Amino acid sequence: MNTLFLAANTGMNSIWTIVIFAVVIGLMYFTMIKPQKKQQQQKMEMMNELKKGDHVVMIDGLHGKIDAVNTEDKTVVVDADGIYLTFNRMAVQQIIPAASSEPVEAEPAKEAKPAEPAKKPTKDQANDSKDDSAE
Repeated sequence: MNTLFLAANTGMNSIWTIVIFAVVIGLMYFTMIKPQKKQQQQKMEMMNELKKGDHVVMIDGLHGKIDAVNTEDKTVVVDADGIYLTFNRMAVQQIIPAASSEPVEAEPAKEAKPAEPAKKPTKDQANDSKDDSAE
């Protein structure tokens, strides 16, 4: 009788093991794989939106401006202070948004007051500071 109970009990354990394993795989999919696919899709959309004149940051930290985009070779030519470099489009890490076209008005500088000359300490103040340092 005990053997039948043990046999039935191990059958249920294997079913629960499979269920728990499936739940763990489901959690891994929704916490790791799906967000990674979403991030990869956003990066591909960014790569497709590259155009001449965009300011970009490359994966190695190089800042530059897109000079040309070659869709056939999937490359971009980056102008980094007059040096033209060709990179794979996937080497672009970030597109820096352009600054607003409205110039920002600076506040006028306040006039600085001339500094007052330092006053010489009186004899009493000089004696007090000597007494403090002696203690």
